Amino acid sequence: MRVLPWSSSPPFQPSHRPNPPCVPIEPLQQSSRRHGICYASEQLCDRGEGEGMADLFDRLDALVVEAMSEWKVPGLAVVVVQNGETVLRKGYGDRDVESGLPVTEDTHFMICSITKTFTSTGLALLVDERLLDWDKPVREYLPQFRLHDPVAMERITVRDLLCHRSGLPRHDWVWMPGDLSREEMFAAMRHLEPSKDIRTSFQYQNLGYLAAGMVAERISGLSWEEFIRNRLSNKLGMHLTFSLEELAARSNAAVPYFVDKDVRQRAELRPIRNTPAGGINASIRDLDLWLHFHLRQGEWGGIRLLSSARARELQQQHVYVSDSEFAELSDLYYCLGFGSHFYRGERVVHHSGGWIGWGALISLLPERGLGIAVLSNRDPSPVTNIVTNFLADELCAKTAIPWLDRYRDKHRRMLEHLDRAAHDRARRPNTWPSHDLAEYCGEYAHPAYGRLAITQADGRLHWAYRGLSATLAHRHYDTFELPEAPGRLLPGRCQVSPAAVRSPSGPTATALSAACRSRSSRW
Repeated sequence: MRVLPWSSSPPFQPSHRPNPPCVPIEPLQQSSRRHGICYASEQLCDRGEGEGMADLFDRLDALVVEAMSEWKVPGLAVVVVQNGETVLRKGYGDRDVESGLPVTEDTHFMICSITKTFTSTGLALLVDERLLDWDKPVREYLPQFRLHDPVAMERITVRDLLCHRSGLPRHDWVWMPGDLSREEMFAAMRHLEPSKDIRTSFQYQNLGYLAAGMVAERISGLSWEEFIRNRLSNKLGMHLTFSLEELAARSNAAVPYFVDKDVRQRAELRPIRNTPAGGINASIRDLDLWLHFHLRQGEWGGIRLLSSARARELQQQHVYVSDSEFAELSDLYYCLGFGSHFYRGERVVHHSGGWIGWGALISLLPERGLGIAVLSNRDPSPVTNIVTNFLADELCAKTAIPWLDRYRDKHRRMLEHLDRAAHDRARRPNTWPSHDLAEYCGEYAHPAYGRLAITQADGRLHWAYRGLSATLAHRHYDTFELPEAPGRLLPGRCQVSPAAVRSPSGPTATALSAACRSRSSRW
C-alpha cells in the first residue's frame, strides 16, 4: 500500500522588487489582550506611531476571526518577532470547544513536522563539535543502517536524509499506525524499495528523520528526546514535550479537530511515534524563543550555542521541490530541516506541520529580522498561510495582497464542486466478485508494513491492519474498498483487489495487492 504525497502550495514565494524598509519595532511595553499578550513599543507610542501598530493589531484580529470562521478553526496562536523583539504573542478561540477553554500563550499544540527543524539543528551542533560530518555515509555512524538498495545504503549521508533526497518515497504507513518502536521502524527500512536514484529528486521521507535522530542518539549517548532537551530546549527556556501521553497530561493542552463537508468535529488524538520527524508538542511561547534563536543565527543570551556558519547552512537550498500556483511565490526548495523560497522578493525560510487535527507554520525572513509562527488545533488549512502572509506584507511595508479573499474564493469553489459522486460514477455497476467471499479471506504479510487480515462476517469482508479496522465494501469485479474516514487514521477509499488462485496441491490461496488512494499525512 502507498500513501500519496500531500499536495499544497508553500506559504509564500517571489516577485523581484527592491526591498522597502521594514516597519521599525523597538523595545517593548506590553498591554493585555484577551487570551494572550499584544505588545506595542513605548517609543512608537511617544512618536505617535503606536496608533499605527494598534491599527495593525486590530486588523489582524479581524482577519484571524474571519479566517477562523471560514475554515472552522477552533483555536489559533500567533507570535511575531522582529528586529530582536517580540512584537506580538497571542491566542485566539478555543483549545477545547466543548469545554469552552481558551487558547493562551502557553497552550500546547502538536507542531508535527516543525520538529524537523529541531532534529536538523541538534545535528548541526554535533557538526560544529566535529563529532559529525554531514557528508559521511550514515553507516559510518549507524552500521546497522540497512536499505533495500545496497548501493544507496552505502552512499546515503546525513545530509541526504535531512533534505529528503534518499530515493525513498514516503512509505508513511510503516510508522503511521503508531504501534511500532523506533527500533522496529528503523529495522523496517531495509525492506522498503526506492522509487528514485539517490540525490536525483526530492521525496518527502519521514523515516529518514527517524534515522537522522538515531545518528544523534549514537553520537551523543542520549535518547533523542534527552539530546534535544539538554542541548537546545532547556538552554532556551522552552517547555517542550515529546509524546501524546505528555501532551494529554498538560493542563493547558489543545485538543484536535477536523472538518468534513464544512462541518467541524472532534478528531482522534493520534500519536506520532516517529518523534524526530514530527513528535514535538510546544506552545506559541516556546516557538517565540525558537524564532529568536534562529534569527540570531544560533546565539542565545550572549552565548553562541550554534556557529553562524552552521545556522546559515541549515537554511541553504539543497533540492528543488516544486513550483507555485501564485505569481508572488517563487519555486520551493528544501534545505536541512527547513524549506526555502522567495515571497515578493523576500527570502523566506519555513516549515509547516500537519497531522489529524493539527496545522502549524513557522516562517523566518532572515534579511528582515522577522519571524512568524502560527499554531492551530484543526487539520491543515490555509489560515496559517493567510495570517503569515498578511503579517509579512504589513511589517515589510508592502501593499497588502488579499490572501483571505483568494483562499476563500478557492475554498468556496471547492465546496460548491465537491463531488464525491464522481468517485461512485467510476464504479462499474452490476458486477460481482468472481469467487465466494470466503476465498478472499486470509492474512497477508509484508516485511516492512506488517500483517493485514481479511475476514468474513455477516456476509461482508472486514479489513484489519495493526490495530486499525473497517468493513470493506464491494466496488466492482474483484475490487473492494475501505470507507472514507475523515478524522480517523484509515487509508480512506483504499482499493483492495484480492486475486484468488489455486495452488498445485488444490486448496485455494489468495494474494493481495492494494493501492492507497488516500489523503496523506504530511506534517
